[in-house]
Amino acid sequence: MKEMISGSDALIQSLICEGVDMVFGYPGGSIMPVYDRLFDYQDRLKHILVRHEQGATHAAQGYARVTGHTGVVIVTSGPAATNVITGISDALMDSTPMVVVTGQVATPFLGFDAFQETDVVGITQPITKWSYQIRRAEDVAWAVARAFYIASTGRPGPVVLDITKDAQVGMTEFDYKKCSYIRSYNPMPEIREEDVRRVADMINESERPMILSGHGVMISGAESELAELAEKSDIPVAVTLLGLSTMPSDHPLYKGMLGMHGNIGPNINTNRADLIVAVGMRFDDRITGNVKTYAKNAKIVHIDIDASEFDKNILTDATIHGDARLALLRLLPLIGPRKRPQWLEMFDTPEQIEREKVIEHELHPDGQKMTMGEVVAKVSEATGHKSIVVTDVGQNQMLTARYSRFAEPRSIVTSGGLGTMGFGLPAAIGAKMGCPERTVCFFTGDGGLQMTIQELGTIMEYGTAVKIILLNNNFLGNVRQWQALFFNGRFSQTPLVNPDFIMIANAYGIKAENVETRDKLDEAIHRMLDYDGPYLLNVNIDETDMVFPMTPAGSNVDFVMLNSTDVYPID
Repeated sequence: MKEMISGSDALIQSLICEGVDMVFGYPGGSIMPVYDRLFDYQDRLKHILVRHEQGATHAAQGYARVTGHTGVVIVTSGPAATNVITGISDALMDSTPMVVVTGQVATPFLGFDAFQETDVVGITQPITKWSYQIRRAEDVAWAVARAFYIASTGRPGPVVLDITKDAQVGMTEFDYKKCSYIRSYNPMPEIREEDVRRVADMINESERPMILSGHGVMISGAESELAELAEKSDIPVAVTLLGLSTMPSDHPLYKGMLGMHGNIGPNINTNRADLIVAVGMRFDDRITGNVKTYAKNAKIVHIDIDASEFDKNILTDATIHGDARLALLRLLPLIGPRKRPQWLEMFDTPEQIEREKVIEHELHPDGQKMTMGEVVAKVSEATGHKSIVVTDVGQNQMLTARYSRFAEPRSIVTSGGLGTMGFGLPAAIGAKMGCPERTVCFFTGDGGLQMTIQELGTIMEYGTAVKIILLNNNFLGNVRQWQALFFNGRFSQTPLVNPDFIMIANAYGIKAENVETRDKLDEAIHRMLDYDGPYLLNVNIDETDMVFPMTPAGSNVDFVMLNSTDVYPID
């Protein structure tokens, strides 16, 4: 007869069987039996005590993004369960594998508004790949195995397991079996040969193709195959925000980032291309602008593991339903070698104008006040472009994306689809814990930092050597920019009265310094990077600094503002 163990032991041992070595969480009444048993597994399963349950989810996301493993969160019921909703939504939007375990009141109390009871399954079903309530100890191992299989396969995403208190204390025989099949769930579709051949013919016949590389390339580990395809047929590559680092920034075929604040070349040439090959991306509205005028001269090829994305936003001419890396591997032998000098030259003029009219002004401003872009560029240069770059959301995010350079894959962690302010600090903690050997540079604004600033306590407790670059303009900068451009400069509720961030950091035992003038910046950056531990640079930024180029929401993708008055091209 097999050994009888509690449901709490079964949960912990199931996580260990799935290869989990780190979880992020916060204890409470309805999950206390699990935390009691965690005490005896400290040598096999490291628990990171965050300061807020939302922080646990974002930390798990950061961990998952840089490692490719499933992030795990454990919290209690009621308000703890509702506090993880933002992180779960964020993980779904950005295809991040995560298993969230929430405690729940005992089965007899379900539906009677017991203390800290919340309908977790009802709340989370729309924002998860699977949400399930465990009411019996004997179902724990089965549910965990199923959860990890669903979260990590196909298009990754979050799963919620809501475990009642009686399921945690009940006894069961433990016999863990990993899940590898669920009827009606096909996470790895078989790629059809006819689809591959059709796409190969379209690439071979095209004159002006462009590859759009998204997060799916990173998820599938298809970076080398992407570069090989581009090089074989001389195809320019542009990336989405979450596709950054899927191609080295110094590659001659890399043409920059797409979208609202992307580079001019790929945005303008979207409407000049005769073929768009989208790999592992979803044609988000920030990429397409006005869908009615998007890429009207191009045939559209969409390669994605999630067929629901096909024709959702942009109608396609051909699709390959499958894993990005496997699809590219199938395509490569069918692609003929090609040179496209005239097509590639069409990126030169936009790049030159962007350098002169935008980049030069951001990196070498006339005024005495510093800009976000110049700070980001200097940090990127000082790290050899090899750090993991984590951002919060807002101007800091867009300018970090624009002025960071990437030499290695899996080097960007940011909130894309949901755009969650407060994401960055806990995500940076998770990223550093997932890849302790890599430098993690976290860029944030003063608004976003204060949304999860309590996670400085997590850094204090574990000594997590995150390098925090606070781009401080005393404003909600992104909203301010829109107010300046589109709301007649009426800065309603965007100026911030900020605390002394140096004193706050020091209170948490984190070394910190102010950088008030440009002549002090380089030395401060090197002190931060050379310091063996967490560090905060509070850099005073020009509050009028804006993110350009800009394609306003709903505009045509080739309508590009160079600044507050000029639109590309300039006569």
